[in-house]
Amino acid sequence: MKSDNKIIIAIDGFSSTGKSTIAKALAQEIGYRYVDTGAMYRAVTLYAMNHGLAGDKGNLDAKGLVAAMPEIHIGFRIMPDGTQHTLLNNEDVEERIRRMDVSSKVSYVAAIPEIRRALVKMQQGYGTEKGIVMDGRDIGTTVFPDAELKIFMTASAETRAQRRLKELIEKGHATSFEEVLANVAHRDHIDQTREESPLRRAEDAIDLDNSYMTRDEQNAWLLARYREAVKRVSTSN
Repeated sequence: MKSDNKIIIAIDGFSSTGKSTIAKALAQEIGYRYVDTGAMYRAVTLYAMNHGLAGDKGNLDAKGLVAAMPEIHIGFRIMPDGTQHTLLNNEDVEERIRRMDVSSKVSYVAAIPEIRRALVKMQQGYGTEKGIVMDGRDIGTTVFPDAELKIFMTASAETRAQRRLKELIEKGHATSFEEVLANVAHRDHIDQTREESPLRRAEDAIDLDNSYMTRDEQNAWLLARYREAVKRVSTSN
């Protein structure tokens, strides 16, 4: 279903709730552009790791990374199979940024105010013509506070850790449930307590707890919310 009344769809929520999965599916279904903001922060994190700016246990040269931001160029490429890959300075880093070593550091990078401001500005540029689905932690509160449709996704930490573990194992990355669960809990804490644009539910967001929903059920639910939003916008115009 496509509509001439293009809107902005903001999907926020905790890590590993499946935001990107349903956001991509909806964008493809309705012919919108999809932007994975989490991948943008992961790309910056990978740059920091590759240039000696991010060490273990949260050690991070924030000043050095902020200074390097003009040298960091992030883009997206649609692959022949329809999937979207993240580019860091024209290099395809999609597989690399999904690994646990990046996951363990990305929340520290995302908490740096100057980094968030730079990426938020870039993200807002994507939405100037609307017709966009964007997921992240602060899309409905900071990036697009006037988005016509806002979704806030959640699921138990255990459910999210199990899903993340399954993804990692399928990609050949050896880890344990305990390690993934600890990472999920740690990222939740940092995301919710950082000073700049902390993770929080927008007052006008619609909640989606997908702990016990199949992917098809989630896709159908989100498509229905999109149709309601477009109808609401059409009526008000």
